[in-house]
Amino acid sequence: MSFKIVFMGTPSFSVPILKALNNSNHKIIEVYTQPPNKKSRGLKVQNSAVHDYADKLNIPVRYPVKLDEESEINHLKKLKPDIVVVVAYGKILPEKLLNIENLSFLNVHASLLPRWRGAAPIQRAIMMRDKQTGISIMKIVPKLDAGPVLIQSKIQISNKINYEEISEKMSELGGKLIIEALELIKNNKANFTPQDETKVTYAKKIEKIESKINWNENAEEILAKIRAFYPNPGTWFVLNGKRIKITKATIVEKKDKAGAIIDPNKMIIACKKNALQILELKKEGKKLMQVDEFLKGNKIKTGQILS
Repeated sequence: MSFKIVFMGTPSFSVPILKALNNSNHKIIEVYTQPPNKKSRGLKVQNSAVHDYADKLNIPVRYPVKLDEESEINHLKKLKPDIVVVVAYGKILPEKLLNIENLSFLNVHASLLPRWRGAAPIQRAIMMRDKQTGISIMKIVPKLDAGPVLIQSKIQISNKINYEEISEKMSELGGKLIIEALELIKNNKANFTPQDETKVTYAKKIEKIESKINWNENAEEILAKIRAFYPNPGTWFVLNGKRIKITKATIVEKKDKAGAIIDPNKMIIACKKNALQILELKKEGKKLMQVDEFLKGNKIKTGQILS
C-alpha cells in the first residue's frame, strides 16, 4: 500500500524530505510552498527552494496566499490525498483545512518536542547550548506544534557545529524519519503520544536586533550566537563606522573591559567573561576573509572599544 501525499514546505531544509518521499513507494500528487518573491535589486522573481526542486521532479506546485478560503479547501478535497506532510511551510494551517475528513496532517519538526515549539528551533537550541536536538514527526493540531508525537530521533550538538551544518544533517534525518513514520501508519502500528505540557519551551522567530553582538555577554553566549546565526542573519559589530560580520571565532581566557580589543594582532576582544578571538569575518560589502588578511588593510589598536 502506498499513500497519496500532498507536500507543504518552503526553504532548503524541506528539500531532502521532499526528495526522500519522491524516492519512496508513495506518490506526491502536489506541492504547496510560499509564493515567489521579488529580490530587492532588479526585482527578479525568485522561487522557493522547494518550488525549484518540485519543478525538477515535474510535480505540480501551488502557492496560495490564503489557505482558509473555500476555493483552497475545496481544491485540497478534490485532490483526495491520504496524508499531508508539512516541513517548514511558513504558514499556520487554518482549522478549516485541518478538519477535512479522512485526511491526516503530519509535521516534520526540527526539535525534540515539547522543547522548542515554534519558528526557530535549531537556532534556539544552539543559542541555549543544548547538548542535543532532533526531529519529531507529529500530528498537526490547531495549537502551534502541540500535536501528539509519533516518532523522534536525536542528534548531538557539538560545540563547534553551526546552524548551516546541523540543519543539513537534520533535514537528511527528517527524510529517513518520515518514511519510517509512514510505514508505521501503513502497518497500523502508529502510536501518537501526547506532549508533556509542563516541559514546553518556545523558539520564537529570530529578530534582526539579536544579531548585533553585545560584548557585555559572556564569550560562550556570543560564540553560540555566531554559530546559531551562520550564515544568516549573521552576528556583527561596528568597527570604525563599518559593520563587521563574524563567521568563525574561538574563546580565550583573557580579561578586560567588555568590547575592548585586547590583542590587535590576533583580534582578541574582551567580553563580560573571557574573550573572543575572531578567526574569520566579512566586512560590509566585501568578501569573506581570514582575520590575518583583514588586519593587513584595517588598523586596530589595543584598548579600542568596539560597539
